[in-house]
Amino acid sequence: MTEPSKPIKVAAIGTGNVGRHALTQLIIDPRFELTAVWVSSESKAGRDAGDLAGLDTTTGITATTDLDAVLATNPDAAVYTAMADNRLVEALEDYRRILAAGVNVVGSSAVFLQYPWATLPPEMVTPIEEATKTGNSSLFVGGIDPGFANDLLPLALAGTCQSIEQVRCMEIINYDTYDSATVMFDVMGFGRPLDDLPMLLQPGVLSLAWGSVVRQLAAGLGVDLDEVKEEYVREPAPEAFDIASGHIEKGTAAALRFEVQGIKDGKVVVVLEHVTRLRDDLCPDWPQPAQEGGSYRIEITGEPSYTVDLCLSSPNGDHNHAGLVATAARVVNALPEVVAAAPGIRTTIDLPLVTGRGLYAVGSL
Repeated sequence: MTEPSKPIKVAAIGTGNVGRHALTQLIIDPRFELTAVWVSSESKAGRDAGDLAGLDTTTGITATTDLDAVLATNPDAAVYTAMADNRLVEALEDYRRILAAGVNVVGSSAVFLQYPWATLPPEMVTPIEEATKTGNSSLFVGGIDPGFANDLLPLALAGTCQSIEQVRCMEIINYDTYDSATVMFDVMGFGRPLDDLPMLLQPGVLSLAWGSVVRQLAAGLGVDLDEVKEEYVREPAPEAFDIASGHIEKGTAAALRFEVQGIKDGKVVVVLEHVTRLRDDLCPDWPQPAQEGGSYRIEITGEPSYTVDLCLSSPNGDHNHAGLVATAARVVNALPEVVAAAPGIRTTIDLPLVTGRGLYAVGSL
């Protein structure tokens, strides 16, 4: 008789919008044994993991702000969902420490680590690669976007083509219910004057954040890109209104459309495009989602050509809630494959297919 495999011992790093959903799965999924929880604020420190996940259960594991204490629990792996957009240097150092300690990592940030080569400068990638060698550990970063909606899904479709001219991956979403003032205002620049460039729109940042997407798609197609370009346009709010993250004044940024383009021989081969609104009625001439609120779209121009819309929903929330759950589940479900993988930075291209094995549950919603 085959002995059941032991649960994978996992630490949770971060309990924010994505992290709390990852924490929920780590608690309820029998494939995993939660060893520790790291949080960024003293207000969360000392609280039980079940409480932080919003579950009616007590785990006996209390959160800490001490990463060394987390590593001292000797986990096999860590799920890293801590904010990295506004603390990049600190996040990369977190990864280096965790990996060098012999702990495998899956994460939803920093997003460019999903395929960092030629996106990040070598001095930022090399310490991570060296840490995986030191710790004999593996790293996989993903989610829905960047992630499944613009790596695995388009590459799977591409595998049914005879020829391909262009692959375009789109996120077309209303962010009005996305509750993170840091992301919405500081990073993306919504609610700010149009002549005030936020972090995301500083020169080169779009290519840094989503360049990993176009470079991984190109690598999957066997294309060596000549360059990566970026372009964007913002539109103002026609009047003042409120969103989940705060207040939008009339005339400030309320819609954003950008592209990150992979160029080969002067032609746009792969494209990552975002169409982001704070109200459904804004910019009606821009691409529209396949369902109310938002969807992801893959367009392949070739023989044959495809247009595929991915519509997320949830019995527990709207499309933005579903996207956060999917982002968390994408990396948590990859844990067994990442733990078993060879040391190094692993990507969707080289990891085995991550399926829903072990997730069937009647009446689980």
